[in-house]
Amino acid sequence: MPRKIRQLVTDLAHAGFIVVPGGRGSHRKFRHPKLAGAVILSGNDGDDAKHYQEKQVSNAIRQASK
Repeated sequence: MPRKIRQLVTDLAHAGFIVVPGGRGSHRKFRHPKLAGAVILSGNDGDDAKHYQEKQVSNAIRQASK
């Protein structure tokens, strides 16, 4: 069963990512001080996360923890 968007947002918050302005509609933009880029998640909190979103979040958290 896929994870929910709210779980990905929580994972990003625990890893030190902060929400920054720039998302439109259901898109949210997260930045981390150690990373040059941003992670953009689309969807509402109760939506199922897509496979590529889960992979994107896990890769971003892994890079930020280095």
